Amino acid sequence: MSTPSSKANNRTLKEWFDKISNAEIRLPRFQRPEAWDKNRVASLMNTVIHNLPLGITLLLDIDKLNEPFVSRELKTAPDIKGKATEHLLDGQQRLTAFWRALHNNYEKEKYFVYNSSFDKFLEEELEEEIIEVRLQPRWYKKEVKRPIWADNAKDSFLRGLIPLDLFIPEDNSTTYEEWVKEAIKNEYPVESDPEAFKKLNAWNKKKDQIIAFIRDKKEIIKHYNLPYLALPIATPKDTALQVFINMNTNSKPLSQYDIIRAEIEGVKGISLDDYQNQLDNKHPNIQYYFELPFLIMATSALIQDKLPNQRGMWDMEKDTMIANWDKMSNGLAKMVTFLESQGVYDKKRLPTNAVLSVIAALYTHIPESLDVRGKAEVLLKKYLWSSFFTDRYENSAASNAYNDFIALKKIVKEYKKEGLNFIKESDVPVLNRNKYPLSSLEELIQVGWPKRENIRARGIMAVFNKLGAIDFADGATINRQQLIESKRHYHHVFPDAILKEAEIESYLVLNCALITDKTNLNISNKEPFKYLKERYDWTSEDIVNSRLKSHLIPLEELKNGGYENLSAEDKKEKVTTDFEAFIKKRGEYVVQAIKQLTSGNDISANDIINAVEQQSIEV
Repeated sequence: MSTPSSKANNRTLKEWFDKISNAEIRLPRFQRPEAWDKNRVASLMNTVIHNLPLGITLLLDIDKLNEPFVSRELKTAPDIKGKATEHLLDGQQRLTAFWRALHNNYEKEKYFVYNSSFDKFLEEELEEEIIEVRLQPRWYKKEVKRPIWADNAKDSFLRGLIPLDLFIPEDNSTTYEEWVKEAIKNEYPVESDPEAFKKLNAWNKKKDQIIAFIRDKKEIIKHYNLPYLALPIATPKDTALQVFINMNTNSKPLSQYDIIRAEIEGVKGISLDDYQNQLDNKHPNIQYYFELPFLIMATSALIQDKLPNQRGMWDMEKDTMIANWDKMSNGLAKMVTFLESQGVYDKKRLPTNAVLSVIAALYTHIPESLDVRGKAEVLLKKYLWSSFFTDRYENSAASNAYNDFIALKKIVKEYKKEGLNFIKESDVPVLNRNKYPLSSLEELIQVGWPKRENIRARGIMAVFNKLGAIDFADGATINRQQLIESKRHYHHVFPDAILKEAEIESYLVLNCALITDKTNLNISNKEPFKYLKERYDWTSEDIVNSRLKSHLIPLEELKNGGYENLSAEDKKEKVTTDFEAFIKKRGEYVVQAIKQLTSGNDISANDIINAVEQQSIEV
């Protein structure tokens, strides 16, 4: 079904006022509070009284018996529930400014229409008449609102100022006529004055002139056209929200989290910010994997069996989200512990963020019972590493994550029933090797540099990190603190300079190690092993073996060399042969590690290397 299109309409300011007065227009609660300063309000009203055009406003037609969003009235407007027919998606600041300025109900300023022809304080005659909206700041002194003249008709008019609320697009003729009489009352002639009749005519003429001026400007304001686009009543809620976000041009546009936060605060009367801050303080490591608001909402959506994307987040029950808060928080905390156990420490090293909410939401269904939890975490290992080394999350990540979650949840729940297997692991799409085969050696050999956002490249680095990835220089096992402090860098194992000279692509993940930065020595024609040994001051064979093996670096293939005395052509040929052998062997190690990890097994570098070497002997 196609989404209904919006339609353009004209609407006078009088019509807008009537709808606000009758509470037919309300604001979705996710709208930010009133924000315009006094000068911007004055500028807006100047635009109106001079009948200049303004931008378009956006409305959503609604069923007043079933409002799509939690709503509130415009600031100082009547709050009457059950009468709304429209939600104001864009134009809040303008309409609030119109409403408040024309009611003159701002606390710290009062607005006037200035007419220079009425100003008795002008020191010289102007070439052209000035008509504009002006503001007067207000303040209290000894419980009296100052300046006092701003509330006095005579004193205001002597300054050429007429209160803006007299120009309101309503029938207030009695009010403004009385104000005019009061403003020029001191000029009314006394009966004993011999020219009383002449002066009375002049007074009436001036009164009529002022009233005519007010009426003329009132007519301009009353019929001022503020056009709008109306999204039809059949517009889906998520579509209306997306249109709102797209049209939001603030310096800091509202996010989806801002909108949901406002909805929750409107319904529950609680601060989602407080909840989030408590979660962040209690479990600070969650932040390293992705933006906390997204993780909160995506995990909450999955817990309610909704898609972990924008639509699912809109659709989830906000009351239920809060009711599940502790469960969701614990799920995220356990997710962090699990990822740390798998050697994944932060967002920059995470192959795909699609797995985060799936794992967190699954933990809400995994009991603390050791046997069940152990079985479930083996399943999580299979899921995690399969997501890194299949094409499952290359496209449609949110919907695929949802479908995997639903299937995985069924398996986890069956664990609680002591092994009733109504669903098989192959029913989980990402674990089905017919649908999603694991990466082949040929594919891995082609994968580029891991600093880029590439699932497979980061997945391979995750394998090395799972093994501890011992630093070449200081012998430390990789951890989050090193990554936070930027102590680990992406380095070429086979030197970049040698490969470039041989016109070979060096930026391959299988030629990468995440290690401490060191000042480069002169590479010259040195073979890789000799270059690394000099660079990192290795002192024993055991140190060499342990540090290189933790990165699954094949020792014999790395030790190939002897380039010093070769001709350029022979050197290029040998470097090419050596590098291909190195990449192939390291790729074979990684393939073996992937097989073990996607089977839910733990791995060690020695076991991986020995298994590959044994296979080579058997072949």
